[in-house]
Amino acid sequence: MITGIEWIVVAVVLVVLLLWGPSQLPKIARAFGEAKKEFKKATKEVEKAEEEVKEVVRPITETVSSATSELKEIDDKLLQLAKELGIKTEGKTRDQIAEEILKLSKKK
Repeated sequence: MITGIEWIVVAVVLVVLLLWGPSQLPKIARAFGEAKKEFKKATKEVEKAEEEVKEVVRPITETVSSATSELKEIDDKLLQLAKELGIKTEGKTRDQIAEEILKLSKKK
């Protein structure tokens, strides 16, 4: 027994047969096959390009991540040193804190 989606397929086949005739059906099927083949080929090329981009970006991401963690360590050490020296750090930039540490170290 034919149900739901099968009726749609049957209707499409009948419309195609009525519009183009049975002699054109192989050409239409071939055209659909070629279109599907080209779509798959383009999809594979896009996936390959995406992987290549990921391979190029991965070392850059790792470098940035490493540099960020190193910078955080330096900031933490700078803040710790400022607190040990009694320098208030609220609302100050890293450079301002470093300048104050340098001034205090020159005085001693």
